[in-house]
Amino acid sequence: MQMSFYFSDTVVLLFDFWSVHTPTGMALSVLVILLLSMLYEAVKMGKAVLLRRALLALPRSLSRESLVQPEEGDTGPTQGRWFRYHVGQTLFHVAQVVLGYMLMLAVMSYNAWIFLGAIAGSALGYFVVYPLLGRG
Repeated sequence: MQMSFYFSDTVVLLFDFWSVHTPTGMALSVLVILLLSMLYEAVKMGKAVLLRRALLALPRSLSRESLVQPEEGDTGPTQGRWFRYHVGQTLFHVAQVVLGYMLMLAVMSYNAWIFLGAIAGSALGYFVVYPLLGRG
């Protein structure tokens, strides 16, 4: 296994069945990695938007009534909404970790085309998704 970056049209990515041996296969693989990188940036931004919404769902004041533990079975609208946001953030986090590790392992193939696809996808994904952060 090569331990430095190289340009080649042959590589095995992530799984044995993702074996590339042609320039067309390499171009498609780079496109898939680029799209995965863009998806990673979108998930990361979605997680930030959900965090902002979760923080806005918390009560604005910390009065004595809001600090008192609710009765058993009594889930106020704020608490239920915050819990749903927390579950959503957890799912986004799991997706982000899985995508991140998959991209890391693909880049660790040391194929320079795959590396450039991951970097270009990350830059393009951030460029496309970042303006949506202000709207969330």
